[in-house]
Amino acid sequence: MIKAQRNILTITFACLVLSSAFLIASVATKAQTQQIGTGTLSGTVTLGDTGNAVHGATVTILQTRQSTVTDENGKYEFTSVPFGRYDVVARLSGVPDAVQSVDVRTANANTLDLHLQLTGMREQVTVTATGSQQAVSSSIQSVNVIGSTDLAKKNPASLGAALESEAGVSKRSFGPGTERPVIRGFDGDRVLVLQDGNRIGALGFESGDHAEPIDLLTVERVEVVKGPATLLYGSSAIGGVVNVIEGHDAAHKGTTGYLSAIGSSNNNQAGASGGIEYGTDRWLFWGNGGGQRSGNYHTRLGEVPNSFSRNYGLGAGVGYYGDKGFFSANYQMSRLRYGIPFDPSDPAPEPVHLTPSRDSFKFNGGFREGGSFVEAGNFSFQYNRYRHSEINSDTGEVNTAFKNNTFLYSGMLDQKKRGKLSGRFGFWGLHRNFEASGEEALAPPTTQNAIAGFALETIDFEHASLQFGGRIENNRYNPTATPARGVLPNRSFTGFSGAVGLRVPTWTGGAFVVNFSHSYRAPALEELYNDGPHGGNVTFEIGDPTLTRELSDGLDFGIRHSSKRVRVEANGFYYHIDGFVFLAPTGAVDAGSGLNIANYEQGTSRFLGTEAKLDFQLHPKVWLNLGTDYVNAELTSTSTPLPRIPPWRGRAGLELHLVKGLILNPEVVVANHQDRIFTIETPTAGYTVFNFAGSYLIARQHTAHIITFNAFNLGDRVFRNHLSFIKDFAPEMGRGLRVTYTVRFF
Repeated sequence: MIKAQRNILTITFACLVLSSAFLIASVATKAQTQQIGTGTLSGTVTLGDTGNAVHGATVTILQTRQSTVTDENGKYEFTSVPFGRYDVVARLSGVPDAVQSVDVRTANANTLDLHLQLTGMREQVTVTATGSQQAVSSSIQSVNVIGSTDLAKKNPASLGAALESEAGVSKRSFGPGTERPVIRGFDGDRVLVLQDGNRIGALGFESGDHAEPIDLLTVERVEVVKGPATLLYGSSAIGGVVNVIEGHDAAHKGTTGYLSAIGSSNNNQAGASGGIEYGTDRWLFWGNGGGQRSGNYHTRLGEVPNSFSRNYGLGAGVGYYGDKGFFSANYQMSRLRYGIPFDPSDPAPEPVHLTPSRDSFKFNGGFREGGSFVEAGNFSFQYNRYRHSEINSDTGEVNTAFKNNTFLYSGMLDQKKRGKLSGRFGFWGLHRNFEASGEEALAPPTTQNAIAGFALETIDFEHASLQFGGRIENNRYNPTATPARGVLPNRSFTGFSGAVGLRVPTWTGGAFVVNFSHSYRAPALEELYNDGPHGGNVTFEIGDPTLTRELSDGLDFGIRHSSKRVRVEANGFYYHIDGFVFLAPTGAVDAGSGLNIANYEQGTSRFLGTEAKLDFQLHPKVWLNLGTDYVNAELTSTSTPLPRIPPWRGRAGLELHLVKGLILNPEVVVANHQDRIFTIETPTAGYTVFNFAGSYLIARQHTAHIITFNAFNLGDRVFRNHLSFIKDFAPEMGRGLRVTYTVRFF
C-alpha cells in the first residue's frame, strides 16, 4: 500500500513536470507575439468609502518593483511601464494594503484608483509565501492574511485564538494563555511561528502549556502559509508557517501612529497599546508598547479556575533606507504571566502559573539595484533570549525553569530577472542553547546547530507561472551528560526538501494551482531526549535518541477566483509522511506522576483534507461569506487516527454595509463531532455557535477612528475544543462582548 502511494505521487510529479514544460513552451511561443512598448500609469489613493484622498501612501508595482508616493491630493504616477498585466499595491503604515490588477496596453491614459480599507472584503498582499511581495490571489501556495483591525475584533489574547476562524487553521490549547495555531492538523514542531520572517526563539512548539510571547495589539498583520514551507523556512515548517509582521520596512516622511484599547465582558479583559513612526526621506524611527490582562473566564457551567492571563511588551528601532542600500536595528521585549486551569473536582489542586519572557535584538541590512546577476540582497542577524518558569501559585516555588537562547543569521539574494525567469537564493543558520531544571527537566542541556542553503525560482509568463526550488539543511544536536541521564549520543541530520508548483489561469480572474512538495524534518530535541513526566502534554514521555528524519511527499491543488463580486479559494491536499514521529501510549501508568507512559516512535502517516472559502456579493451592500475545512490523518500501518485532529467545521455569515463606515458581520459556526480518535483520547461532541461582530470607521484625511465589537457565543453554548488538552473539564468560553477602539493618524 505504501509503495503504491509513493508510485502515485511519483507519477503525479512526473505528469506535473511534463505538463509544465508543455505549457511553458506554448506560452513562450505566444509571448513572442505580444506587443512591446511602455506606457504611463496613474491614479488616486483614497481611504474607505469616504473618498478622502490619502497623502504619503506608497504605491508599488509588484512585478517591476517600481514605487512612488502619493502627493497631498492622493495622486500617483508611473512612467515607462512596460506593456503587460500587473498587481499594484497601495500601502500606508498600520492600514491593510490595497491591491488591484491592471493592464498597461497603451502609451497614455492607463489609470487605476486604489481604495484603502481598514475592514471588509479586499484583496491582500503576502511576503511570506516567496520572500517578496505578491498578491495572495497570484500565490501558488495557499495563504491567509489577517490585518490588525480584524485581529483586534477577534481575540488578541493569544495567537491561536486570533487565527482559529481562518479556513484550515485551528487552535491547540491548555487554557486561554497557551492557545497556538494548528494548520491542517499539524502542530508542535511542524508549525513554525515567525516574527518579521525570523524565528522568535520561544518554546511554544514544545509543550501544550507553553505560549507564544507575541503581543497582537502591536502588530500590523499576520500571514499564514498552509502546507509545507520548508524551502524558505526550514525543517520545522513541514506543516506550515505563521508570520507575525510589524512592518517598519520603508521610510516615509512625517509621523504616523496609533492608539488602541480593548475590553471584554466575559473574562474582564482589558488592554491598551500605542505606536509611533517618524520618518524623513531616508530615516525611520519607531516605537510601540502595550499590555493586556484578563481574569478567569466563564462558561454556563461556571468559572474556569486559574484561566487568567497577563502580558505586556515594547519595541523600538531605527532604520536607514537609501536608494541602493538600507539597514535597520530593532529591539523587542515581551513578558507574560498566565495560569493553567485545573479540574474543579480535584480535591487537592496545585495551581500553577507560567512566566515566559523574551528579549530579541535584530539587525537587518541589504542593497538594491545591484548591477550584476544579483539585483538585491537582504541580510539578517538576530539574538533571542528566552526564559520561563512554571511556578506553584500557592507556595511561590519554581517547579521547572527553562532557558532557550538562539542566534540566527540569514541572507537572501534576488536574481536580476532574465526574460521570464526570476528567483532568489540564500543561506540560513541557527545556534541554540537549551537548558531546563526542576520537575519537568525532561531533556538534558543541549546545543543545537543548523545551517541551510536554498533557492526558489519562478518562470513567470503573462498567462502562467511555474515555481520550483530546493533546500539542503543540516541539524546537529549535542546533549550534555548529566548525573541522571549519563551520556547521550550526539545526532546529526542532513536532508533535502524540494517543490514544484504551477499556476494556470482558467478564466478571467480565475486560476488553477497545483504543488508537489518533498519535505524533510529533523526530529525535535524533545523527541530525541525527553524522559520523564510532562504535565504540559499529559503524558510520561520517553524519547528515542535513535529516531531518523521525517520525509513528506505531498500534493496540494486548488481553484482560485477573484473579482469585484466573487472571491473563491478551494484547496485539497494529500501528504504521505515516512518516519512520522508520534507519542505511542504503552498502556502503563507512571506511579509517581499518575500520567500515562508513552514512547516517541516512528511510523508512516498520511494527511488528507480540504478547505474552501466563498465570498459572494448578493447586493452592493451585502456579502455572503461561507467557509469549511476538514482533515483526516492516521497511521497507515494500523489505520489508527492521529491525536487531536480537528473535526469538520463550517461557517456561514453576512457582511452588511448599512451606512457609510458601518459594517456588521452576523455568523454561525458549526463543528461536527470528532470520534476518529487516537488511543486513550476521548471523543468530542459537535456544536453550533452564533456570533455577531461589526466595525465602524470614521475617516478623515489624516486620522481614522475604528470601533469594533464582537458578541461571541450568543447562545451561551457549552462546547469543547477537540484540540484542547483539558477539554474534559474546561469548555470553551461562554457568552461575552469584546469591544476595541483604535485611532490611527497619518
